[in-house]
Amino acid sequence: MNAITAQLNRHWPTWKAWVAITRIDKPVGSLLLLWPTLWALWMAAEGVPSIANLMIFTLGVFLMRSAGCVINDYADRKVDGHVKRTSDRPLATGALTPKAALIGFALLCAIAFLLVLLTDQRTILLSLGGVALAALYPFMKRHTHLPQLFLGAAFSWAIPMAFSAEASELSIYLWLLYAANLCWTMAYDTYYAMVDRDDDIKIGVKSTAILFGEMDLAMIASLQAMALGFLFFAGQQFELSWIFYCGLTIGALFLGWQLWAARDRSREACFAVFRQSHWFGAIVWIALVAEIGRAHV
Repeated sequence: MNAITAQLNRHWPTWKAWVAITRIDKPVGSLLLLWPTLWALWMAAEGVPSIANLMIFTLGVFLMRSAGCVINDYADRKVDGHVKRTSDRPLATGALTPKAALIGFALLCAIAFLLVLLTDQRTILLSLGGVALAALYPFMKRHTHLPQLFLGAAFSWAIPMAFSAEASELSIYLWLLYAANLCWTMAYDTYYAMVDRDDDIKIGVKSTAILFGEMDLAMIASLQAMALGFLFFAGQQFELSWIFYCGLTIGALFLGWQLWAARDRSREACFAVFRQSHWFGAIVWIALVAEIGRAHV
């Protein structure tokens, strides 16, 4: 390992900066994207999806999450140095140039698009909306207190894409999954925004954490309840059994535990809760796998 690191340092001096800006060493964000994508694939297939689509969308999730991180850091390059959590990011420290970041963003999107070309025409057209949402979100922090809404829209866009690729159609009921994930994303990213709230107020960056103020945890609870409600109705429309609803109940208990863990609103507690959020997505996916597995026994 030391030999590999030495070679990288010699031939690619900025490799550590690229690891940092793409967050490939921090998989939590990718998992937050991956689980809902798997929800859609399993729902669309009514069983185990094709290996091809599973590989395309898993790789696509990791590529587009990294692309989103790069364009986010580009948008925040002038303010990240003033925020405790982000002061050591590559664009804030000068380890990478803004031009290099834009090239990196374009390259990651291009590779992801090549993967999408292996699907059908509808999914290819849908992917254009995904790129637009990924590029738009970081700039919303200057214009609205609801950037988490745009993040939710971007993070949920893989759901119709995956459903389209696997089922060769866009069921109206998949939008229940989309709405559920949008609400869940707004909830967990509000925890994330609570970590930076004091710094964001000073530098003029907007967020739901600032908008909600003292009602932050109550609003998170409301968003979580909406997410559970949309998932419940999705289960009804897709005619899922008690197994899925048992999973939802476990997920609800997990979300309740998160609210309790963040009750003091400290940076440390909110950041820890955010990092654990992906487990809710995993719980729902496991419930779907168990449900569909039972149906095929």
